[in-house]
Amino acid sequence: MKIYTRTGDDGTTGLLGPGRVLKCAPRVEAYGSVDELNAVLGVVRAHDTQGWLAQELESLQSRLLSLGAELAAADPAMLGNLERIADADVAGCERLIDRLEANLPPLKNFILPAGSPLAAQLHFARTVCRRAERRLVELQREETLSPVLVRYLNRLADLLFVMARWANRRAEVAESEWRGGKR
Repeated sequence: MKIYTRTGDDGTTGLLGPGRVLKCAPRVEAYGSVDELNAVLGVVRAHDTQGWLAQELESLQSRLLSLGAELAAADPAMLGNLERIADADVAGCERLIDRLEANLPPLKNFILPAGSPLAAQLHFARTVCRRAERRLVELQREETLSPVLVRYLNRLADLLFVMARWANRRAEVAESEWRGGKR
């Protein structure tokens, strides 16, 4: 099978199931943002040279592919053939957050998204995750989506924030607290 089909040259793309939509359609924006997040997590994995979070990141990437497939399935009949995001995935994020936070000091101030290369990439992934979450909320205004999808991305963004803090702590890089613009 060739990678190019030329069918998208007119600015449309196919979904899982029949039909085509514009590449700028809200559904395409939503799953495109999830795909971007997945690619950013690939960059995060490349920065995890010690393999501290390798298994967790690979699992998250797999779940994001499932989420993207669910978003690309405009035909409800297609959903039955997919591995879908569920409340158990949200709970899995929460368990990992709790495990990682157990090794962190409590936050007393906002922190700047910085630190070790791994932590900085995790902070970047968090912001891409929040954008994907906003795209899903926007899509929900027009189409019915499983509410667990937004909950999953919301919790995933929290997890990425905690992972960034944890990575800085593990690398012995101090967090930079935001001072409210005061010097």
